[in-house]
Amino acid sequence: MKIELDNYENQVKHWPKEGYHIMAQYDHEKIIVYQAYRPEIGNFAVKEQYFGGAFSFNRMTWIKPNFLWMMYRNGWGQKEGQEITLAIHLRIEAFIKYLKQSIYSSFQNSGFTDHHTWKHALESSSCRLQWDPDHDPYGQKLPRRAIQIGIRNELIIQYSREDIIEIEDISPFVKEQHNHVKQNELDMLLTPKETPLIFDDTELNVHLKISNQ
Repeated sequence: MKIELDNYENQVKHWPKEGYHIMAQYDHEKIIVYQAYRPEIGNFAVKEQYFGGAFSFNRMTWIKPNFLWMMYRNGWGQKEGQEITLAIHLRIEAFIKYLKQSIYSSFQNSGFTDHHTWKHALESSSCRLQWDPDHDPYGQKLPRRAIQIGIRNELIIQYSREDIIEIEDISPFVKEQHNHVKQNELDMLLTPKETPLIFDDTELNVHLKISNQ
């Protein structure tokens, strides 16, 4: 597995407690994002190193850079249809491209003053943005917000074929770490090493409401 890991309890001491933060593992080349699929889709993606086969290009697909938010969403791989957890090594410039095109899924957070204008922008956009409550390993809500990005139309084609460097199946790792959670062994829990991502582009940071501390 090509993901850098660290002890959860060591990491959580340094993570921000609240605010809007893109918690992720990233460098100058790539960012790790997560998705979960049924075996038919997930196994194809790992084998072929792109999305195809039973994968639908006609619906929005959501990517999440925060590992524990993904674990909350797919129940540590226990939810039906989300058994295969994928770690996707995504080009960082592609991730930024998506964010710059993104429209907030809710009018309240969108920055638009007119509902009709926001609705038109949302329906026209190929990228949607949501900030949801982050969660701890047990699925408890946290004050901190976690990001997820929905892509469709031409972006989903670019994502599936051009923007991905590598796709890893981390389902065995997820199962192993879930056992520690079930046994209340958080001192043994390993999670991908994540830190807040802040961009050099101030305008983008403002658009995303990213907290700088």
